[in-house]
Amino acid sequence: MDANELKSKTPDQLKDQLVALKKEAFNLRFQQATGQLENTARMRTVRRDVARVKTILNQKAADAAASN
Repeated sequence: MDANELKSKTPDQLKDQLVALKKEAFNLRFQQATGQLENTARMRTVRRDVARVKTILNQKAADAAASN
């Protein structure tokens, strides 16, 4: 996931994506706990994608607050 790609999305789209990523992270943690997780690197990428989405959301909120 690219940060430029995220910047073009609306805050509602970003929130939806954040929910989807958190669900995926939960499922990956569950798979790891039960020993079914094959691609362990996916956990890291999902965690970083969550951080990216949160960062863009915070930047958009700060820009909206500054413009008012």
